[in-house]
Amino acid sequence: MRQPDTSLPRTGQDHTLSPYEPELGEVPSNDLSADDLEGVNKTGTTTIGITTAEGVVIATDMRASLGGRFVSNKDVQKVEQIHPTAALTLVGSVGGAQSFIRSLRAEVNLYEARRGEDISIEALATLAGNFARGGPFFAINPILGGVDDDGHHVYSIDPAGGVMADDYTITGSGMTVAYGTLEREYEEGMSNEEAKRVAASGIKSAVERDTGSGNGVFLATVTEEGVDIKGHKDFDDVL
Repeated sequence: MRQPDTSLPRTGQDHTLSPYEPELGEVPSNDLSADDLEGVNKTGTTTIGITTAEGVVIATDMRASLGGRFVSNKDVQKVEQIHPTAALTLVGSVGGAQSFIRSLRAEVNLYEARRGEDISIEALATLAGNFARGGPFFAINPILGGVDDDGHHVYSIDPAGGVMADDYTITGSGMTVAYGTLEREYEEGMSNEEAKRVAASGIKSAVERDTGSGNGVFLATVTEEGVDIKGHKDFDDVL
């Protein structure tokens, strides 16, 4: 009688193979060449997040470009609500930022469903940093602003997954110009209305010098009551 081959498990697969090296298929590389990047829609961008006495104010410009030279869209909303009391900006490649926000929203829903409680803004920032570091989200550098029981928070999240909290922060191609404005005009304990004027002023200064930023400003106000986002084509409406 033929004896069974005991060298293989009952599945018939070779158990000597590493489980971390699947036999079929590989994850495609996420490396993009300079030529690839020429056709990627980028927000270029200037985004600002400010903590206030009443909550958080986030401001972004409204321009997307191709290769940094051609304006592909003049009405891009670069700030999105991702939680009842939190918002996130889009910085970098449009596709990567949009995918990042969709994934983060889904993960937040799972987190709260499993635990039966609202996620804290600190935990949300940590989750966003983990996603940025380990996910296929190309060239993103968002700002997260939110309100919870512990206070009012603004975080910058770098492409390597670093998470840094501050009273105010700026990301994007126009950040060096906008930082000068905020260093001059920011004051601790501002109201939301005062912070909106300061943030819009920072965006306007960046628009004057940065070709990746332009075409108006979106302003998001985050309080314990929710997130309100409005776009303004004319800076005179908010300054």
